[in-house]
Amino acid sequence: MTATAIDSAIFRDIFSTEAMRRVFCDESRVQYYLDVEAALARVQARLGIIPAEAAEEICRHCSAGEYDLAALKRQTERIGYPVLPVVQQLVALCRDGLGEWSHWGATTQDITDTATVLQIRDALALVEEEIVAICESLAELARRYRDTPMAGRSNLQQAVPITFGYKMAVLLAGFQRHRERLAQLRPRVLVGELGGAAGTLASLGADGLRVQEALMAELGLGQPVIAWHTMRDCFAEVGCFLGLVTGTAAKIATDVKLMMQTEVEEAFEPFAEGRGSSSTMPQKRNPISSNYIIACTSMVRQNVAALLDAMVEDHERATGPWEIEWIAMPEIFLLSAGALAQTRSLVAGLQVDAQRMRSNLDLTRGLIVSEAVMMGLSPALGRQRAHDLVYDVCRKVIVSGRPFLDLLALEPEITRHLDREALAHLVDPANYLGLSGEMVDRVLRYGSRPMPVDSY
Repeated sequence: MTATAIDSAIFRDIFSTEAMRRVFCDESRVQYYLDVEAALARVQARLGIIPAEAAEEICRHCSAGEYDLAALKRQTERIGYPVLPVVQQLVALCRDGLGEWSHWGATTQDITDTATVLQIRDALALVEEEIVAICESLAELARRYRDTPMAGRSNLQQAVPITFGYKMAVLLAGFQRHRERLAQLRPRVLVGELGGAAGTLASLGADGLRVQEALMAELGLGQPVIAWHTMRDCFAEVGCFLGLVTGTAAKIATDVKLMMQTEVEEAFEPFAEGRGSSSTMPQKRNPISSNYIIACTSMVRQNVAALLDAMVEDHERATGPWEIEWIAMPEIFLLSAGALAQTRSLVAGLQVDAQRMRSNLDLTRGLIVSEAVMMGLSPALGRQRAHDLVYDVCRKVIVSGRPFLDLLALEPEITRHLDREALAHLVDPANYLGLSGEMVDRVLRYGSRPMPVDSY
């Protein structure tokens, strides 16, 4: 039985992905616990803290397939935490009482936190794959439409001309920054936990830091400078990072929805037979992926707020906020995976109508380049007089419906400085694209440089 959109047989591959579900499913979670227990046993045997025979026997039974999940459910409901029930089953599976050497000197939260970090590491690898693919598609769109003019918009109204390549490069630059953020946060976040009851490693005595160092090396994680049982900023940082990433995905979805409007029709989601159709309006082609991206992203943000709440913990081991992470962290990753998968598909197959972009530039009969005319007149008339003069002509265009160029050419104060040919050049939107192309090139060059190398 399934009940949520994330695991629904119908919705699960809309709002998340199979790969991300594998990272956070029950079987994988148990396996992450066992991976930490096995690594702990191996390093403690190498350091002479537990018998080598015990470590071998413990590692032999650190496969989640051997564990009774139904019994684990019952024990977790009784005890309140899943790690001890896993350890109890591990001890029972080992021969001759050798399993009693498992979990040596560790506490439940050490195993849980370190297992969660391993989950995060694998989940971030999936996120990175999606970000890289999205960057590649946005770069291709920016390159292909570098010089394709369209209307830039402010407050949902036409502002000045830009190029569609510029619009895509702006989005690309955002995802490039997300790649940098990911490289920068990994060394902070991918740090394990082994501190014992209150973080002091008292249960391992003088061997504590050696065991901790060896365990983290075995798992490929960073060693903590000090215990972080109730310092949850790094987990919160992961959530905030995914909030930023999916926020950019939602920005893309919002722009695509607006460009798909009947009155605009400049770009469309990839076409598939029947996708976005209406039960009553056969002409409809609704923005389906964009809608799902917005929905996923909204829920990510709510869960990020919950992770921030989980930072408020008491003393050295807390009385509850920790459990918020058990709910919020998987949902953030699962919903982020859904948003990014939809975004990847959208940008890879985005359909662009360059002709419609050009015709939309002409909707205002030239007013979209009124700034160009004002700036062209300013050296002769001064900026304020040029502004007022052009403003008056714009009002006449709006009232009369006549072309901007024609009415400009009727103003003696204007034609004294600019003839019709010069004015025609100024009112052509293709001649007022600023440095759109050069900025596209800058973003593409920036994205082609080697990314920062992290150690994970």
